[in-house]
Amino acid sequence: MNARRSVLLVTLLAVAGLLAWLAVAKWDSASKVATVVSALAAVAAVGVAVWAALPGSGPTLRVIAARTGRATARGGGRATSGVRTGHHSGGSLSAGHTGDAEASDGSDATSGIRLD
Repeated sequence: MNARRSVLLVTLLAVAGLLAWLAVAKWDSASKVATVVSALAAVAAVGVAVWAALPGSGPTLRVIAARTGRATARGGGRATSGVRTGHHSGGSLSAGHTGDAEASDGSDATSGIRLD
């Protein structure tokens, strides 16, 4: 169980416990109902605020290049037989059995993974 789910579970249990305790308490006047609702809302708001502040566990990026063809660059160009990306901020990159890469005339060719 990750931290976000733990915070939601603890918040839910705290609100349910407070609700149960207040349900068995003696009700002297209607103004106590407003106090109870306010207390429950405050506990829930704190829990949700902590939950929202924690980082999520979203999907990670996975890029795979396999059995690619030949890459040829000429006249100052670029060619990549595999994976080429401008940035890598997480996830995984893999390249296997990539094709040949050939460069001439001041060009650039990559067979595999190229991080620009």
